[in-house]
Amino acid sequence: MYKVNKAEFVLCAAWKSQWPHTTIPEICMAGRSNVGKSSFINTITGRGKLAKVSSTPGKTRTLNFFNINDELHLVDVPGYGYAKVNDKIKESFGEMIDTYLRERETLRGLVLIVDYRHKPTRDDIEMYEYAKYYEIPVIVVATKEDKLKRNDLVKNEKMIKKTLNFDENDAFVRFSSLSKKGIDEVWDEILKLCLN
Repeated sequence: MYKVNKAEFVLCAAWKSQWPHTTIPEICMAGRSNVGKSSFINTITGRGKLAKVSSTPGKTRTLNFFNINDELHLVDVPGYGYAKVNDKIKESFGEMIDTYLRERETLRGLVLIVDYRHKPTRDDIEMYEYAKYYEIPVIVVATKEDKLKRNDLVKNEKMIKKTLNFDENDAFVRFSSLSKKGIDEVWDEILKLCLN
């Protein structure tokens, strides 16, 4: 079990020139605006307020870098698919994420957070395909596992994998911030990508 002794906010970056100068491996956190990325980061790090949880989706406007045990960075990127953000801002989000995923040499993988209860959106599919195109390993994390009936777990996992055209070389983790299910599995997959 991976123990998080240190978890701290490093900086937020809107431009490439602001990215931290480091050789520490990084894992990108991506997902829809209201899928619970901040709760996910807070749950796996055991820090209630590390990433700001907002009742307003689409609050993250920059790349937010978090230092974990001085061994790796988690990088929270703006949520996609939020209707109230205007097209110009959406475009700048897209460019910011695109530049980061294409050019960041320390990037080791992407955690794609999806809602276990629903079929992945077009944006989820595009993000997954984008990562595959650039040969970035993906850990698909299906959140809100606690809200599903037992017999829906396998059915919904199949639906999500089919919709994403899931590559079996990638990882799929059932997760719940409420019951804390999946924390160890998530860290196992992250460490495989970062520390091998």
